[in-house]
Amino acid sequence: MRQPEHCSSSLVFPVAKTTSPVRVIFLGGLGEIGRNCACLEIDGRLLVIDCGIMFPEPDMPGVDLVLPDLTFLRENADRVDGIILTHGHEDHVGGLSYLLRDLSAPIYGAPLTVGIAAHRVREAGLANKAEFIEVADGERRQIGPCEVEFIPVTHSVPSAFATAYHTPQGVILHSGDFKIDLAPVDGRRTDLARIGEIAKTDGIRLLLSDSTNAEEPGFTASETTVGETLRRLFVMRPGKRIIVGCFASHLHRIQQVVDAAVQVNRRVATLGRSMKNNVELARKLGILKVPDGVLIDITEIDSLEPGRVCVLSTGSQGEPMAAISLMAAGQSKFVDLGSDDVVILSAHPIPGNEWSVGRVIDELHRRGAEVVHSAHEAVHVSGHAKRGELSTLLSLTTPDCFVPVHGEYRHLLHHAQLAELMGVASDNIVLAEDGDVLRLDAKGIAKESTVPAGYLYVDGAATDVDHGILRDRTVLASEGMVMVVASVDLHERAVTAGPEVLTRGWAGKYSEELLSVEAAASVEAALKSALAEGTHDIEGLNRVARKALGRFIGNKTRQRPMIVPVIVAT
Repeated sequence: MRQPEHCSSSLVFPVAKTTSPVRVIFLGGLGEIGRNCACLEIDGRLLVIDCGIMFPEPDMPGVDLVLPDLTFLRENADRVDGIILTHGHEDHVGGLSYLLRDLSAPIYGAPLTVGIAAHRVREAGLANKAEFIEVADGERRQIGPCEVEFIPVTHSVPSAFATAYHTPQGVILHSGDFKIDLAPVDGRRTDLARIGEIAKTDGIRLLLSDSTNAEEPGFTASETTVGETLRRLFVMRPGKRIIVGCFASHLHRIQQVVDAAVQVNRRVATLGRSMKNNVELARKLGILKVPDGVLIDITEIDSLEPGRVCVLSTGSQGEPMAAISLMAAGQSKFVDLGSDDVVILSAHPIPGNEWSVGRVIDELHRRGAEVVHSAHEAVHVSGHAKRGELSTLLSLTTPDCFVPVHGEYRHLLHHAQLAELMGVASDNIVLAEDGDVLRLDAKGIAKESTVPAGYLYVDGAATDVDHGILRDRTVLASEGMVMVVASVDLHERAVTAGPEVLTRGWAGKYSEELLSVEAAASVEAALKSALAEGTHDIEGLNRVARKALGRFIGNKTRQRPMIVPVIVAT
């Protein structure tokens, strides 16, 4: 195998030409934020790396969440030896309960990650299909034909892992979501020493690295900087009730909120089911440290002075039914906002959520509350590495091959360009997309084939919402609906009633009433003509009515509402 120019001459990747290839299959997370899911194929067996969700975008009306297309895994369920969870965020573990409907395999992760995932799986009634196996920092596990090493990294949720896969083609290092925080809240740093040791001994044959902040220069600030800001905000508002909105999984942030509250003698209440569950789980595992007597039930907050209360709440992303959104709408059962309240939104909006978050901020202000967010104060830092840290990882690992993962296309592109600047040979860098199957062998890495990797939409209990349904919803939202109803006598070949044109959410240049009359006349003429020419089936007459009505509306208004014909035989 060709030695990369940037590697030292002592670094050798012991890959024989006869060694079986390894395939990397991407099912999500490449080209979007979320839906992270990939798998490794080693000697015909499969290891799944994460199975996450994505929040719906504005052009996905009525959709609750978006999953990876799990067709490949469903069709190869008997070959899956294990599921590796890198950390406990929804974009990495939120799809697990949907995956377990189609297959059953051991699930590996840190105790916190496993605890978060297991709760969701139990809620879905699939506990009998899940075997959760807890792993510790630095532990190595033989899973099928592959030895997997779990390496600590810092992120915005505790207990995150990078994972090293010791394969016939050498070590594949998956960074997971990470940053290099030299002063983490819990003291658990990214284990650069172990990553460097692997690079020097076995060598890193392939690096898969988080690209979320690949466009951002410099280094991501330490999470502890947020704690300093929170303590100052708490001290400066002694008589106000403080409500902090953040992700329920961001336990480092929650710890710092608790610390700030304790410092000024406030009691802390949780609001939101996921917040309550995660706080309880983290306390049980010893990850979250809360002095006795500090936590109170949310029902007790009205019995205390505002300056003695801190509420930890979900809803920092403006979700319609989340706790902070309900407060903003005046619909919360527990918190009635007013001028004695300060709401701190300790999170950046996820891409696509900006409008929702802005709307909630407006409504919070309308209720008289003071709102503090990242545009005002340093109440949030990212959990993802910026270019300085990404360069550090590339320099430390000196990978033979490189594939950027986790991010929108521009993030992946900038990360690939950075890798080339750091000395990775351009022929060994692959800018992959969802559905790509990459082959790693003695010759290097290249795209081999593709698998299904489209979006799987979830609407309530339904997981089969396809593009046609979304297109119909989009049309209804933007153009409205026009329905035409008529009765026909197929034997007499005559229109016996109607047509009547009904509209919802549609209007044009002319008055709707006039258009309805003209449209009805147009449809009636088309139906009579079709009946006279021998069309005698209802389906055919529906097509005639739809075409006539659509042509009329298009010519008159240049609009394209949804056309719904209802032709009834009498």
